[in-house]
Amino acid sequence: MSSPAFRRVLDHDGAAVVGGDLPVGARTSVEALVEETLASRSIVREATRVLVALGLLTAGPRIGLVVQPAGNWNLLDPHVVRWRLAGPDRAAQLRELRELREALEPAAAQSAARRADAPTRARLRELAAAFAARPGEFAHLDAELHDTVSRACGNPMVVSLGAVVALAVHDRAGVPPRAHDVRLHADLARAVADGD
Repeated sequence: MSSPAFRRVLDHDGAAVVGGDLPVGARTSVEALVEETLASRSIVREATRVLVALGLLTAGPRIGLVVQPAGNWNLLDPHVVRWRLAGPDRAAQLRELRELREALEPAAAQSAARRADAPTRARLRELAAAFAARPGEFAHLDAELHDTVSRACGNPMVVSLGAVVALAVHDRAGVPPRAHDVRLHADLARAVADGD
């Protein structure tokens, strides 16, 4: 289910847990969330199923829904990352994303340099040129570069983490890039394209 009402309820309730409005150990129920969100029971039930699957809540008969600590959450799920970026955990989430990228992206680029096919190498060369020619499109080009490199590395697990990395890249979209950053991205695209 991906109706606007479902997404609204999921985001409302997920953000409430991640942001601490529903603190760890708090108990609630589908009925209480129906009343709070003014959504249908079926939509709230589906949203709570997702939150249980993400580890934000547990559900049980006669217990209801219980908010879980962050250690139980699927911290790599894009929903959770987005809710953390929008909440009081923003600074910690940004630091964790940066550390994840520092560990993941060099290895992905190295693998992509070895495994990329000819069309991917051609697109990387086009991206390298575009960084210099169209710095005003940096955010879009940056997102495409990261996606292209992660797909070219040949590791489906890296590709699945690409959605998380994309959130980190997207979060910087309003910040004008420094010339140094633009040059580094162009250099990276060329190096991977050249198998370096």
